[in-house]
Amino acid sequence: MFVNEVAGLLFPDARPGAPIADAVPAWLSDAHARCLIPAPAGPPAGDTGTDRLVEGLVGHRSYEAHPTVCDDGTVVWWLVDDTDHRLAREALRIERERTAFLTQASNLLLSSLNLERCMDVTAQMAAEHLADAALVISPARGRKLPVVSCLSGGTPQSSKVTASAEDVPGLAEALQGFPPVPSRWIDPATAPHWLIPEAFGTVGSIVITPLPGHGVPAGALVLLRRAGNDHFSEQEEVFARLFAARAGAAMSAARLYAEQASISETLMHDLLPPTLHQISGVEYAGGYRPSQDHERIGGDFYDVHPAAVEGEASLIVLGDVCGKGLEAAVMTGKIRNTLHALLPMADDHQRMLNLLNTALLSSHHTRFATMVLASAVREGNAVKLRLTSAGHPAPLIVRADGRVEEAATHGTLVGALPAVTAGTAEVTLAPGETCVLYTDGITEARGGPLGGAMFGDTRLQRALAECVGMPAEAVVERVQMLASEWVGTGAHDDMAVVVITAPKSNHLSAVDGHTRGRFTA
Repeated sequence: MFVNEVAGLLFPDARPGAPIADAVPAWLSDAHARCLIPAPAGPPAGDTGTDRLVEGLVGHRSYEAHPTVCDDGTVVWWLVDDTDHRLAREALRIERERTAFLTQASNLLLSSLNLERCMDVTAQMAAEHLADAALVISPARGRKLPVVSCLSGGTPQSSKVTASAEDVPGLAEALQGFPPVPSRWIDPATAPHWLIPEAFGTVGSIVITPLPGHGVPAGALVLLRRAGNDHFSEQEEVFARLFAARAGAAMSAARLYAEQASISETLMHDLLPPTLHQISGVEYAGGYRPSQDHERIGGDFYDVHPAAVEGEASLIVLGDVCGKGLEAAVMTGKIRNTLHALLPMADDHQRMLNLLNTALLSSHHTRFATMVLASAVREGNAVKLRLTSAGHPAPLIVRADGRVEEAATHGTLVGALPAVTAGTAEVTLAPGETCVLYTDGITEARGGPLGGAMFGDTRLQRALAECVGMPAEAVVERVQMLASEWVGTGAHDDMAVVVITAPKSNHLSAVDGHTRGRFTA
């Protein structure tokens, strides 16, 4: 063995004549032994043997060893210190893995706007990649802390713990959004029993970091490692905060969505068309289809207001606000509320329309509406109707012999002109006869075999002529079915229909006289 001065400093036991196995690490002596075994064709003299390059540690440093085969068969090893390169490659690998993890976490967390799902994903991913177990804790609801815990390789478990966040050092601060307490400041022995998942064992180290939200903290993330495993390093704590920032944003977005959905559902409840039923011996049914199938409300509306006193007429309103979608629905809500306030004068259709017109003109809205007012009262076996149209298609009367008549009422729309002019028609329905109120979304629906023809008044009247003697709800279903078949998957306006029927004595209109759904008085 021959050793130059630098190699002698690196391998103090190396000296001329000493066996190489006693002077260098095993990884280098084994590589040297392999180099002395000739290849099938024999290595050419001066072969650098780069394909036989080996790597290993000498002390705490990393080296690449490159062999060169000399003419006399001896092997010379050139050692290159690549510690810095190795550390850089390792740091790059770790950074790439962490970036890929954060990308995966963001995709999974943002794929759902369900808060419970976000908490589950956060706990499971943290347990799999950052710790031996993880807990996601939401701000307290009363005296209970919502907690999702997960062991590495396990499934998330949800619970509500009756405990105080003050019992865990740093948890109360994290739930308020304050910076995290360093892991080295938290004594694992102080962890309360509810913080440690079942069958976890002894806790060796704890990380607690806030889950920042949009203005309000979304909660806290707790990471646990078992005793005997490495403690959390400073770099791992920093990375945990990066993950927590993404998880907190997703949880906050899910919580905001849930709150907005709850508010929207509450507000929409009063905007939805009411469900109609038999009142004071008069049978009612209604149907509504918004212009967009994914919407629930729009610009068409109807209401039935039962008489305050037995024997007086109930008021039926069907209308169509200019436009469609949410903005039109908000306008319909204002019109319906205004009409509800005007119920004491329901026997005077003209006065109601004038007052509503004044209210609309004085508001900041530029939308207008058409509508039909109908007053209905049972007299013996017949139903007396007073019908007033304000710029709206006139109601259709289906007689017992199959004739379909148009009520003689016409008028100007509401919310556009200084005054409303409208004529009122009086109609009597014999048992089994029907009055149909509808919006132009039905007659102007385009479709058919070629896709561009309107459903039209004639087609509607022909369909109604086939509904003689049918219960009110059956008439509504028939009209809706035909209109839907006509438009198919094409675009259409809002569609609404209300049917008023003088019941026959030999049939039931529905179970207990009610159609499906809700009725509001």
